[in-house]
Amino acid sequence: MSGSKVSGPTKGTVIKAEISKLLKLAEAGEEVVITSSGKPATKIKSTASLLRTFIDTNILVYAEDGSNSVKKLKATELILEHRRQKTGVVSQQILQEFFVTVRKKLKLDAEIARYKVEFHAKFIVAEPTVNDILAAIDMHRLHGFSYWDALVLRMAKQTGCRVVLTEDLQHGRMIDGIEIVNPFL
Repeated sequence: MSGSKVSGPTKGTVIKAEISKLLKLAEAGEEVVITSSGKPATKIKSTASLLRTFIDTNILVYAEDGSNSVKKLKATELILEHRRQKTGVVSQQILQEFFVTVRKKLKLDAEIARYKVEFHAKFIVAEPTVNDILAAIDMHRLHGFSYWDALVLRMAKQTGCRVVLTEDLQHGRMIDGIEIVNPFL
């Protein structure tokens, strides 16, 4: 076999590439069924049941607000589940808005509010760059979102979120591959 060589990918490389594609589909929430001789042989499911999710300020605030027990319970459940599954994302903006809001609206003591910010900072925390700020300004100019909502959407996109939990945007709307979800509807 002098002079012979294999060109192109090997069979093992092709199989690994195909498996990687199937796993990515499963991680994106797709049900992947592998068949053998035309019959289902196995299914691949994502191990995480929740998608990476950006959590807006109002969700965090409702978890502290005793004036609406239904929203408080729902917000608390969402926060704890996303913490447990490590799928929750906030940004520096969200942590700052949360502190200001619970101090002003809920009259929470500054020391307790600081502790709550520390708690929420255990989520993945997005830190905007100048490019993110400029992109949010452009989104504000081009699409009419408030600057702050545009920055939320930009940071969700930058951190790979598929969902934004908020009351502040149109429920069910898809923006650049991100679904807006109002969890209280």
